[in-house]
Amino acid sequence: MKDLVRHKSLLSTEIESSLNQQIKKEAHSSSLYLAMASWCDRNGFDSSAQYFYDQSEEERKHQMKLFHYVLDMGGTAISPDINNIKIEYMSFREVFEEALEQEIAITQSFKNIAAKCHKEQDFVTLEFLNWFFKEQREEEFKARRALELFDLIGEAGTGRWEIDRHIAKIKYSEGEES
Repeated sequence: MKDLVRHKSLLSTEIESSLNQQIKKEAHSSSLYLAMASWCDRNGFDSSAQYFYDQSEEERKHQMKLFHYVLDMGGTAISPDINNIKIEYMSFREVFEEALEQEIAITQSFKNIAAKCHKEQDFVTLEFLNWFFKEQREEEFKARRALELFDLIGEAGTGRWEIDRHIAKIKYSEGEES
């Protein structure tokens, strides 16, 4: 049986590089959320720990979706090195503030890739990225909702316990806006 040989990538060098950078960002997010889960777990916030374990797994799936896309388009997907993951936080709220900042940064990164695709008229990759924009809408919504609990419930007394309990109930439904 003859081996399949990839003669030419359907991705420009710049788009392929941007997608590989995004693969690294998704891997970083996955590791960051895993560290957040560990912090929550160590500090007795079980629902929040599970929330971040789930977020970590979701980011890993995003990483792999991008990885396979680069390969499917004839490019070279690069397995990223991840380091410098923060493992300690000053407060329960800080964990969620950083999670929202991370999601906003990821959304902006996808916007930058889409702008490059539009400039190069790479409509195939642009269409592929639409799935991620929908995901980012959901991710930012959930991160904002989680952070809003701190303002709505407050951290005094049993507030952190109540916040943790409500984290598990955050759901996104199409059409809801934050």
